[in-house]
Amino acid sequence: MGDPLVGLNEQIEWEAFRPELNRVRKKARKSNAAAKSFAGVLMLKVLVLQQLNNLSDDRIEYQIWDRLWFMRFLGRQMENRLPDAKTAWRLRERLKELKREEVLFAKFHEQLANRGYAAGAGQMIDATFVKVPCSHNSREASAGIKAGAPPEAWKEGPAKQRQKAVDARWTKKNNETHYGYKNHINADEANKLVQSYAVSDAAAHDSQVFEGLLNESKDAEGKKRAVYADSADRSNEREQTLGANGVESQIHEKGTRGHPLSEAQQAANRGKAKTRVRVEHVFGVQHAMGGHIVRTIGLARATVKIGMMNLVYNIKRLEQLVKRDVSAAMAQINPHGRGASAVASEAGNTRNQAQAIAIIG
Repeated sequence: MGDPLVGLNEQIEWEAFRPELNRVRKKARKSNAAAKSFAGVLMLKVLVLQQLNNLSDDRIEYQIWDRLWFMRFLGRQMENRLPDAKTAWRLRERLKELKREEVLFAKFHEQLANRGYAAGAGQMIDATFVKVPCSHNSREASAGIKAGAPPEAWKEGPAKQRQKAVDARWTKKNNETHYGYKNHINADEANKLVQSYAVSDAAAHDSQVFEGLLNESKDAEGKKRAVYADSADRSNEREQTLGANGVESQIHEKGTRGHPLSEAQQAANRGKAKTRVRVEHVFGVQHAMGGHIVRTIGLARATVKIGMMNLVYNIKRLEQLVKRDVSAAMAQINPHGRGASAVASEAGNTRNQAQAIAIIG
């Protein structure tokens, strides 16, 4: 009936996350009388549901009770004890304290590689703003925050300080102002899967995290993957470094005052843009999930939320890639629209027959 979560349950190896989640959730119990904690895989699924549907902790608790398809995804029944808002918050806090969201992200990349979706084409590097609710402060308070010295008056009221996003920053781009953080990503050109990411405040320049995002994996021809990025990431030093490391630079060239781009350079930029624009598809999907705004306080919590957004995007993207490839393979081995079993039994070509059985199975 079109339940979008059925495919996620079928295609994702959730049990592969269990060992790491058990380490994250391992905590001494205060009393044997207390209710046992929920399984780590179950709580990871709660965070996935939360990110897919842009829900707060309170809303995810309500929606789990209200939606049967959420319960089915979690493997729960009406008579079972269900996770609440506090449980979801605690898991994110543990991920923050142990800095393990990147480990979960890397763990899923093992699945991608095992399924044949390892990065094998160019790497597209770009960033997008992730906004937080505006925090209106005086000029003196803002200056103190940037210097790492919040106003003394805030110390008298710790509750107020806990509600101030002192790590977020204002910045301006294309005559638009933004307040919050940045999600810097490296996405594979072919499959549009996020390979690596970094989180910074909104005022940080993209070039500051560029080297950390680069991936040393090789393409199908055994060469290091080319790099696509906009002109803000281009410099003579970077071009020399990439060349020395055997990485082809497809970074946009930029003109300067008195030295505009030639027609050849403009044409080259247009050619590069046809590939680099694919990274905007990643940001578009994340925006549809509500991922370009977070309501957490502090860079550490924002990093967990943004890291989960990148992980959930990859999870959703894998399901789409599997559907695409299965449809393409079935069309190839079943051009006349016959039944899958008939194709598998009648295929004279051994390779096609094995391929059909593997896909159908």
